[in-house]
Amino acid sequence: MRLGMIGLGRMGANMTTRLLAAGHQIVVYDRDDEAVKAAQAGGAEGASTLQQVVDALPAPRVVWVMVPSGDPTEESVMSLAELMEPGDTIIDGGNSNYGETVRRGRVLGERGLHFVDVGTSGGVWGIKEGYSLMIGGEDEAVKALSPIFESLAPSSELGWGHVGPTGAGHFTKMIHNGIEYGMMQAFAEGFAILKKKEEFDLDLHQIAEIWRHGSVVRSWLLDLTSEALNQDSELADIAPFVSDSGEGRWTVAEAIDLDVPAPVITHSLLARLRSRDEVGFGDRLLSAMRNQFGGHAIKKAQ
Repeated sequence: MRLGMIGLGRMGANMTTRLLAAGHQIVVYDRDDEAVKAAQAGGAEGASTLQQVVDALPAPRVVWVMVPSGDPTEESVMSLAELMEPGDTIIDGGNSNYGETVRRGRVLGERGLHFVDVGTSGGVWGIKEGYSLMIGGEDEAVKALSPIFESLAPSSELGWGHVGPTGAGHFTKMIHNGIEYGMMQAFAEGFAILKKKEEFDLDLHQIAEIWRHGSVVRSWLLDLTSEALNQDSELADIAPFVSDSGEGRWTVAEAIDLDVPAPVITHSLLARLRSRDEVGFGDRLLSAMRNQFGGHAIKKAQ
C-alpha cells in the first residue's frame, strides 16, 4: 500500500520504518529536512511540501498525520483537506482531544473526505513489539486501511481494532492513558514505601524481578520499572518532576461530566501536578495555619 506520513518525530519515524519493513511505500514530509533525509535513507520517498505528498499518491489517497495535538494537528489536517479530493482519507494517529476529532471528522465529511482517528500506544518499543491501535471512523474507511493497521500492530489479529465512529479511537486512547496514570502512580507509591523501610535494606530491583513472574501485578509497566531500577536504584539523576500529555486531564474532566467517580485516576493526575510545585506555597501555608491554631513548630526554609 502507498501512503503519506506527515510528521517524523520519534513515533512517526518508527512507524514509517515498521511500515516500510512490511512492504508499504511511504511518502514522508516533515518541517525538519534532516528527519526527511533520515527516512529517505531508510527507503521512504521524501517530499518538501504537503502538496508534493498528495501529488505522489494514487487516488484514493491515504495520509497519516503524526504531529503533536492541538494547533499542529489542526493546521496539518485542515491544510491537507484543502489539497485532497473526495474519497481520500486522512488518519490522525496522534493524541488529539476526541472532541476536536469529532469536529474535524464532521468538517472533512462535508467535503467528502474520510477521517480516521487512531489512538496509538507503544512508545519507543512499538517499532519492535508493534503498536496498540484503537481506531475510530466509518466502517468502509477503516476496512480499507486494515493492511496498514495489521502491519503496525503486534500481529495481524492482535493489538488493534475498530472501536467505533469518528472520535471513538481517541476517546478510548484517552481512557487508556488515564488508567496508565493510575497504574504508574500505584507502582511509584508502593516502591516509595519499600524504599522508606530502611531497616530492611530492601533491594528494589530484586523485588521488581520477583513480582514480574507469577505475581498478580506483573505487567509491562513493571518490566520497565524493573529495568529503570536496575540502571539506577537510587534514581539520583532524575528530577522529581512528572509531565503529562493532557489526556489524564481530559479523562478526569470526562469522568466529572459523566458523573463517574474516578478517584485513582484523579489522584494520579494531581500527584503529577504536585511534583512540579517548586515553590510549595500551599504546603507553606498549611504549616503556617497549624502554627496559628495549635502553636505547632514551623520548619524554617533553608
